[in-house]
Amino acid sequence: MTETTPALAAPPGTIDTHIHIYGPPDRYPVAPTNQLPVPDAPLDAYKRVMDRLGIAGCVVVQPSAYGIDNRCMIDTVQAIGARARGVAVASPEVEDTELQRLTDAGVRGIRFHMFPGGVLPWECLEEMADRVHAFGWHVQLQMNCCELEGRLGMLRRLPCDLVIDHTGKFIDPVGQEHSGFRALLSLVESGRVWVKLSAPYETSKEGPPHYMDVGRLARALISTAPERMVWATNWPHPSVQPNPPDDAMLLDTLRHWADDDGVANRILADNPARLYGF
Repeated sequence: MTETTPALAAPPGTIDTHIHIYGPPDRYPVAPTNQLPVPDAPLDAYKRVMDRLGIAGCVVVQPSAYGIDNRCMIDTVQAIGARARGVAVASPEVEDTELQRLTDAGVRGIRFHMFPGGVLPWECLEEMADRVHAFGWHVQLQMNCCELEGRLGMLRRLPCDLVIDHTGKFIDPVGQEHSGFRALLSLVESGRVWVKLSAPYETSKEGPPHYMDVGRLARALISTAPERMVWATNWPHPSVQPNPPDDAMLLDTLRHWADDDGVANRILADNPARLYGF
C-alpha cells in the first residue's frame, strides 16, 4: 500500500477513536471465537501512522480476536500513556474490582460487536450497561444498523452514553429515508448517542476516495449533531487485509464529508476529548 500524507493538516489534539493492536501470539493467545486472520499490527507500526497523520491520541479498542482477554489492549494503553484510552470487552461474570482496575488503566467503554466473532450477546447489553455506567463508561456498539429499528426501545433505556461504530455500518448502504437510518437519527437526536464516522470501505459500493453512499449518511449525521460525531481510522483495518485503505485518504474523506474545516476540527479533536476524557 502506498503511504501518503493528508492533503490538509490534522488540527492539534486530533484523536483517532478506533484502533486495534495485535501482539505476539505466545503472549496474547487468540480466542476460539475469533473469525478473522490476525494481522501483524504492533504498536510501533501504529505510531508511524500517528506521526504521518498528525494524530495526538487514540482509543484502543479490544479486538474480537482476543475475546474477553483485555491484556493486549491494556498493555497498549499503558505503553502510550496519557494520550490513550481503551474500550474493553467484559462479560457479566466480571467483578467490580476488575472493572475498577480497567477504569484506572484508562478504559472508558464496553464493546458490543454484533457480527461473527463478537462474544457478548444482546441479552446482556442492558445488564452490562447498568454496571459500567457506575464507572463512567459508555457502550460502544457495532451492528448492521439496517436492523436498528427493532432495538430502539432497549437502546433508549440505557443509562449511559451510546457510541455507534462505523457510521452505522449499514449493509448495504441505504438512503436517508431507510427505517434504520431514521432510527439512528432519532437516537442521535436524543443527546446521548455518538457516531464514529469511520471504516466506510467496509460497506461502500461507490468506493474511494469519498465513499459517497456512506458519505451522504455521514453528512446527514454531521448536520444533525456535529457535537457528537467523532472520527477513526479503524487501523489496521482487519476486515480488509492484505489490502487496507490509505489512512491519510480516510482523514481527507472526513474533511470532505464535513465540508467546513471548523466542523471537521471539532469532530477530530474537541468531541473525542470530551467523550473519552482527554
